[in-house]
Amino acid sequence: MTDAEGVAAISDPIERAQRAGALIDEHQEAVAGLSKLRRDALEEALATGMTQTEIASRLDMTRGRVSQLLQAGLKAERAFYGAGALTVAIGAKREANRKDPSDVLSAESFTAFELLSESARRVGFDATYEVVPAPGNVHLNRPNLIVLTNPRLLPFLSQVMEADPHIRYVQDTDGGWYLVDITTGKEYRSPRDRGLSADYGYVGRLPRPDGKGTFLYLAGTHAPGTLGAAQYVVGNLGQLYRELKNRRFSTIVKYEFDPASQLTMRKVEPVTPLYRHEGA
Repeated sequence: MTDAEGVAAISDPIERAQRAGALIDEHQEAVAGLSKLRRDALEEALATGMTQTEIASRLDMTRGRVSQLLQAGLKAERAFYGAGALTVAIGAKREANRKDPSDVLSAESFTAFELLSESARRVGFDATYEVVPAPGNVHLNRPNLIVLTNPRLLPFLSQVMEADPHIRYVQDTDGGWYLVDITTGKEYRSPRDRGLSADYGYVGRLPRPDGKGTFLYLAGTHAPGTLGAAQYVVGNLGQLYRELKNRRFSTIVKYEFDPASQLTMRKVEPVTPLYRHEGA
């Protein structure tokens, strides 16, 4: 007897409905798991150098169907970024020791934008960046906004972070910045300041000043930490969406990089819990 036949044989209609619902949930979970396995296999095939046309031929599918399967499951995750094209606002540093002082972006923050932009394209969004010159007056009351770099370049963000009940950026007496987990009291001072190949980054969703939405804030203690924060988001987009949707949250990540290049990641991982903000 099949599961459906077994359910059909239940005389009590309420019990029959309950059992049918339970079976639907079980099968939906199994289908979701198998769909992910299939999508992972297709992505692995692409990574080996096969084209979508070649994959379609091997699977006796159309190329359009393969493309559709590769996109399945991603469209929901894009809600973590927003509801439309992304704007990535990047704090710039003023280079004064030049004949023509100008505002420049670090290689790490621009690489962070490129990672976010590619991730956005994968889930169906375009992304553009804008340079926020000194003194860092970034316009936060916009939808689909991601802000990069720490309060040293964007001072107003230290005030906005006061809405975070768990994590703060704090300025030292010598003008340096470090992160504090105010829930535990632990300080996170950048290993880079001690000559080590690592930095800390803040990852959080904060409220807009106008109270009409939120924005994603990724900020390293130094430039490498900003890149590490972006690496963490891009690498864990699905998990972050499943756990948080578009609710407010924050965490601190540690980004370890190759001593020969701050752009080459060795590892990035959270060092605090993924804090959910109360009432958010």
